[in-house]
Amino acid sequence: MSTVMNERADSPACATASLGNYRFHDLPDPSKWADCVHCGMCLESCPTYEQTGEEQHSPRGRVHLMKSVGEGKLELTPDLLDPIFTCLDCRACTTACPADVDVGGLIEQVRGQLRQAVPLTGWKAFVSDFFLKGVFPHPSRLDWFGRLLKLYQKSGLQTVARKTGVLRVMPDHLAEMEAILPEVGTPVRKKYKREPLIKAKGETKRTVAILTGCVMDVMFSDINEATIRVLTRNGNDVVIVPNQTCCGALHVHAGDRETGRKLAKQNIEAFQEVDHVIVNAAGCGAMLKEYPELFRHDPTWHEKAEQFAAKVEDVSKFLHDTGFKPPKAELNVRLTYHDACHLAHGQGIRQEPRAVINSIPGVEMVAMPNADRCCGSAGIYNITHPEMAQAVLESKMQNVPQDVELISMGNPGCMLQMALGVMKHGRNQKIVHTVQLLDWAYQKEEGKDVRI
Repeated sequence: MSTVMNERADSPACATASLGNYRFHDLPDPSKWADCVHCGMCLESCPTYEQTGEEQHSPRGRVHLMKSVGEGKLELTPDLLDPIFTCLDCRACTTACPADVDVGGLIEQVRGQLRQAVPLTGWKAFVSDFFLKGVFPHPSRLDWFGRLLKLYQKSGLQTVARKTGVLRVMPDHLAEMEAILPEVGTPVRKKYKREPLIKAKGETKRTVAILTGCVMDVMFSDINEATIRVLTRNGNDVVIVPNQTCCGALHVHAGDRETGRKLAKQNIEAFQEVDHVIVNAAGCGAMLKEYPELFRHDPTWHEKAEQFAAKVEDVSKFLHDTGFKPPKAELNVRLTYHDACHLAHGQGIRQEPRAVINSIPGVEMVAMPNADRCCGSAGIYNITHPEMAQAVLESKMQNVPQDVELISMGNPGCMLQMALGVMKHGRNQKIVHTVQLLDWAYQKEEGKDVRI
């Protein structure tokens, strides 16, 4: 076994030997491919295989390729980029697999190897470094980004850009994303900076912290606000923990596991004094729970990561498990529910959000066929792989009932992608987060004017 190439001497995540043709630090875990017998039970669950019919774009095909590199039969070359990075990492294959093969976890580990063997260059490298390293991990820079977006929306520039056709110079998929951008608000991290403890309404039962997120707090601050109101309504003091940062999911998905570890360490330390870390974004929650995977080669941080991961709870499951108060006011809406991949497949949370929704008087839930089928968002997949993302979205929209007013879900990326699907299909359905429904019912119960 040869010594790991390009290994940082001070990196605790470094393994001490190569694995076939995997020769960089943070080696993949061969146990993740060991149980795959290529039975094909995963094929029907895979969105990319559904679209292409190609074995290299199926879970078992990808496992075969990744295993072949580990056995020294294939090299880490650019030829692997397409099959490995075209994967949506939706985890549906693991749900379908009778042996519970963790294909998603393996994909992320191998992406880390590939990005060291075949690094991004040119414009792609600049854009990736600018946003993933230069913006998302830095709250102050995110604030400036949010202010610019808010200025664009409020100053009339957005209206002018849309009416004059200036946006046509952008690639079609980016112009479409601009069309469904939510209205930018004030980040809760900034709003509660001076008074980071929001007291429970009535008796305090417990104290919890919330992950404010990076894009979440800029683009969906209203959902963070709704989360805080719902938690305090149910006897929870809510702490906005300072020094928290981006969860690192986008970095790990992109193969930058080193930055992912840095962000993980910062969050583990930031939340060490709290017992509950409440998350309202499925992708972020799954990433936080998988922090131990980032530190497989570092016993000290692995233990800390396991302790941290045990604190992480999706807001819908936390409310369900701690006995939330069912609202008394009626909403009188007809809706359907979409299972975000990293909630249903990544965290195994399916019934709790539905139970929360069904507790609201007047809500009629219409079942969505294949509700746990990926919508094509997958972090920033709809930007990096627009054609495949659009094809997956089209397949998803065929299953969305037309006779509903609202489509509910628990992940911001899915909300943007599904909003795009609604727009492109000429529908007028509103996209909502599960916690918003509960918040509206509580507000209506208090006599406030709620317009859904």
